[in-house]
Amino acid sequence: MANNITLITGGQRSGKSAFAEKLTLDRCANPAYIATAQIFDDEMRQRVAAHQARRGPMWTNFEAPLAPGELSIANDTALIDCLTMWTSNILFAENEDPQLALRRFTAEWQKLISLPVNIIAVTNEIGLGGVSANALQRKFTDLQGAINQLVAAESNEVYMLISGIPLRIK
Repeated sequence: MANNITLITGGQRSGKSAFAEKLTLDRCANPAYIATAQIFDDEMRQRVAAHQARRGPMWTNFEAPLAPGELSIANDTALIDCLTMWTSNILFAENEDPQLALRRFTAEWQKLISLPVNIIAVTNEIGLGGVSANALQRKFTDLQGAINQLVAAESNEVYMLISGIPLRIK
């Protein structure tokens, strides 16, 4: 298991990534950054560029949309941003089957946390709204909720960001 696992959750645009990056740099001078996003359009490309602009040359960057547990990470600490994109990637890779996606995520997560690095993971807290009328969205919300609970249970620390303010909940 990783030396220390920290989960950072919150709504979209709540400041999770900026807080996670600061926390990571406070703990490690040369961390790894594991990006899980797949870039399909200009808007996503701009979001990735904005995230990269916040980081400097001290970060070792990895792109791992499906299997971050396969990476060879020599850094003391790795920030994975974000579990929500990773979950989405896996759900579509598993033909929208949430049970298969959960098994695959769990296996990959166990590989990741078995690496000798501290993990700081960012995720979205997507279950605070109403129930979607869309069947795929309901599957995804249920899957992400299960994954967030799994990761939170294995985490040493859990923070929730609300309007840029971190609240430590574990």
